[in-house]
Amino acid sequence: MPRAIVCLLDSVGIGGAPDATAYGDEGANTVGHIAEWAAAGKADRDGLRAGPLNVPNMDAMGLGAAVKLSTGNLPPNLSATPRGGRFGVGREVSKGKDTPSGHWEIAGVPVPFEWGYFPHEEPAFPPDLIAAFLERTGLPGILGDKHASGTDIIAELGAEHIRSGKPICYTSVDSVFQIAAHETHFGLDRLYEICRQVFELTAPLKIGRVIARPFVGETSESFKRTGNRRDFAISPPEPTLLDRNAAAGNQVFAIGKISDIYAGSGVTHKLKGTGIPQLFDKTLEAMEMAADRAFIMTNFVDFDSEYGHRRDVPGYAAALELFDRRLPEIIAAMRQDDLLILTADHGNDPTWPGTDHTREQVPILVFSPALPQGEIGIRQSFADIGETIAAWLGLAPGRHGKTFL
Repeated sequence: MPRAIVCLLDSVGIGGAPDATAYGDEGANTVGHIAEWAAAGKADRDGLRAGPLNVPNMDAMGLGAAVKLSTGNLPPNLSATPRGGRFGVGREVSKGKDTPSGHWEIAGVPVPFEWGYFPHEEPAFPPDLIAAFLERTGLPGILGDKHASGTDIIAELGAEHIRSGKPICYTSVDSVFQIAAHETHFGLDRLYEICRQVFELTAPLKIGRVIARPFVGETSESFKRTGNRRDFAISPPEPTLLDRNAAAGNQVFAIGKISDIYAGSGVTHKLKGTGIPQLFDKTLEAMEMAADRAFIMTNFVDFDSEYGHRRDVPGYAAALELFDRRLPEIIAAMRQDDLLILTADHGNDPTWPGTDHTREQVPILVFSPALPQGEIGIRQSFADIGETIAAWLGLAPGRHGKTFL
């Protein structure tokens, strides 16, 4: 009996979104620009990697061909001729370039409303929101109150946070309220609790997520975010593929931050992991446990959080190569009628100005031992991914999207 596995490469966009200009992202191309950077032989100050981008396994599934279909240009050291599987391009219909928008639409539910955002000014948060937050929590105040990179603002304000007990609150162009606090000096459970309070206050504003960003260390040079991040997210407006598969009595494995993104709805098994190697291990663990008609979904967040937002091109390239080296392990663990899809939720071009997501199309790379290779074209909604999986698992059709198999 069939099973389905989605490896979501968070932010691995392939350019070409037709509405990118409206977001200031015309010309962004995460994979294409990384490949061009690597082929140009630019210096990697950390000695992390060298030479052209080397991702032969994803390329065999159609990564290069998908970039060419999306943009008209073939990146260096990638091929226009896949050697197995099916490939295509996903185009998002939901507004914005947020994590929930992309994930929900992939699971068959495009976002039908506009997200709320905080202005790019200081202070960024409405005074009445912060006043209510402080009243609920009894905190002495907050630090930050602006748009910022998470790692930068921790380095800037971490020491003051430890001294004052005030959490670091910041946002971005995404629909998000983020709170950074020290795991031991402030307390991890206390951080989660104040995030719950903010989530209740921001929900009427249609803020997509409140994110707890714990860190450790004692100085600006040693501060480091930990793997205990937690997302408090608005629930999808209608049942997603996760809900539909769980309602049919089947297993749904949510790995990494997947359960948080879907507010836990439809999840029967939650596996946490930090870093690409551990997330791979958890995916393989889920495949060992998964029964017939199970759905497994893993978010590989490091591409986005560690390299895209930090505009770390060599780090991003090395992460893609690491993922690619381990990809054959998943393929080797597949049954004859298993379906594997590699895709993304948005872009985050590390060569682009700023530190935010980029509005891009995404690859859809599909493999099953039971499928011949071919092209699925440019899909007009990420929801086609969810409907394809639904059909593969024998579920009734949903309201959005069309299967491409």
